[in-house]
Amino acid sequence: MISARPRRSALYMPAVNARAIEKARELPCDVVILDLEDAVAPDAKEQARDQAAAAVAAGGFGRREVVIRINGLETPWGLQDLAASIEARPDAILVPKVSSAHDVTAYGAAQAAHIPLWAMIETCSALFALDHIAGAGAGLEALVVGTNDLAKEMRCRLSPARTALAGPLSLIIAAGRAYGLSVLDGVFNGIDDDAGLAAQCDQGVEFGFDGKTLVHPRQIETANRAFSPTGEEIAWSQAIVAAFDLPENAAKGVIKVEGRMVERLHLAEARRVIAVSEAIAAA
Repeated sequence: MISARPRRSALYMPAVNARAIEKARELPCDVVILDLEDAVAPDAKEQARDQAAAAVAAGGFGRREVVIRINGLETPWGLQDLAASIEARPDAILVPKVSSAHDVTAYGAAQAAHIPLWAMIETCSALFALDHIAGAGAGLEALVVGTNDLAKEMRCRLSPARTALAGPLSLIIAAGRAYGLSVLDGVFNGIDDDAGLAAQCDQGVEFGFDGKTLVHPRQIETANRAFSPTGEEIAWSQAIVAAFDLPENAAKGVIKVEGRMVERLHLAEARRVIAVSEAIAAA
């Protein structure tokens, strides 16, 4: 069952920047990702690790999920990142460059500690192992697309329209949905390009993503707006649920709602939309 918890906006924050971490406690994003990997230079890795662990332990993030993105186990920092993150107990641990099911199960210590894993899908190899990755278990809760790294490996042009990535993005979403995982879209690099960000968020909604990873706080409002259920979607979902709740429809698989054919498969999605909207309203 895919989580109804809103994950419309997931903001990467370099964990080496204590001021940024403090600011994150007040930002309207759904997820704060304290980054120990790409955003941190090698000589600052230990400082970032310590500050991320301290920030999680201190709390104060309110309703926001707090995730630590660690360095891979094959790096000099990975094992210590994993141990420190498990001790700090964030809402999830995000692991980079997952290319196989083994790359998920290798982080079994997190599962043993009952801390969910999120996996970065950002390699060409991962695209040919999506079913095994998404189905690896080991406490896996979400897939996060790393579009910059994926485009680099593919040697494709990463245009705002992402034409070259349409196939991979759809496959990643399908794999996540097959195993009940949340799926978050990759970042948009144009910090000052509000129109481009809005267009790419709308594209992400069309693809079926739950939300978008972000590189700057100014991108939060646009992502939240795009990935929130619309008033029309909420009203339609409520109509579907109400119709199936009628005694005469209790045993029916297909009914007519406001002149449209609706199946029970639509009922599950309607309930999810309502649950997400209620969670957003309660935040």
